[in-house]
Amino acid sequence: MKISLMHGAGGEVMGEVIDLFLKISNTNAGGIGLESLDDGAVIPIGNKQLVFTTDSHVVRPLFFPGGDIGRISVCGTINDVAMMGGKPIALSCGLILEEGFEFDDLSRIIDSMDKALSEENVSLVTGDTKVLEKGALDKIAINTAGIGVADTIIRDNGLMPGDNIIVSGTLGDHGFAVLASREEFDFADQIISDVAPLSGMVQSVLKIGKINAMKDPTRGGFASAINEMAKKSGVMVRIHEEEVPIRSSVRAASQLLGIDPLEVANEGKVVMGVPAEDTEAVLKALRSHRYGRDAAIIGTVTKGKGVIMETTAGGERFIETPIGDPVPRVC
Repeated sequence: MKISLMHGAGGEVMGEVIDLFLKISNTNAGGIGLESLDDGAVIPIGNKQLVFTTDSHVVRPLFFPGGDIGRISVCGTINDVAMMGGKPIALSCGLILEEGFEFDDLSRIIDSMDKALSEENVSLVTGDTKVLEKGALDKIAINTAGIGVADTIIRDNGLMPGDNIIVSGTLGDHGFAVLASREEFDFADQIISDVAPLSGMVQSVLKIGKINAMKDPTRGGFASAINEMAKKSGVMVRIHEEEVPIRSSVRAASQLLGIDPLEVANEGKVVMGVPAEDTEAVLKALRSHRYGRDAAIIGTVTKGKGVIMETTAGGERFIETPIGDPVPRVC
């Protein structure tokens, strides 16, 4: 057996690699560790909860409408800390560069990282750089790790029957933006990536209402995220197709290319399970933020298992976990 692209795509196949790491003996000091398979780890230090996460980025092309590999590397890690309820404090950056990489492109990438960090008042505090001989790497890979502090820890396994499912905006924007740029597709309306740091938005929501479960739908898209949340929580989620926000340009591209927008990565969205009594307040808080203006209630949580889509035609179908990512190299 050999590693394939699907082993890093966020779908079911990636579980074969994850299972190898779960064999590692871990001692966890009362926090949340690798075995939880969450967006990050939680390490208790005194009366504080430290959130820690790491991510690697191999986007192609490096620059695309709405963002670039530098912005993704910062936003992805900030968002993973935020999904655990943490307020990001500091990031590290590990660069692996191919010999011959354009210095001007590197300067542009680092400037983009700086702007994303500044949005959330997060510092880049340490890093490392390696250069490989030409041909040993596709231009550049970036690893970022982040730490934050949380008063209340949010997990992706806390969905409760009666919760409403909220998404903070339109789905599929990032994956289709990168794909269109990579393949030079000429759609009538240019698709712009949603890549954005979400900590400020999430923190504002946490001051307003309760969030039982939360996850950002990156690799594998909404379909992967909501299935993971439902499975871990031991519940059924029912999604109302007509309520799912998808831009007309993304819908047209998905129909043309035969790719389900629910399986495509997002880099500036969050999926929340919110108690019914807090739903309207949370929705209002999301919509008051620039990254949550298109937030919508798209489903409910019930007893049972699985994720079911109630279609606009009046039928039902299962939303399955993707086997792999239909659009690789997007994050």
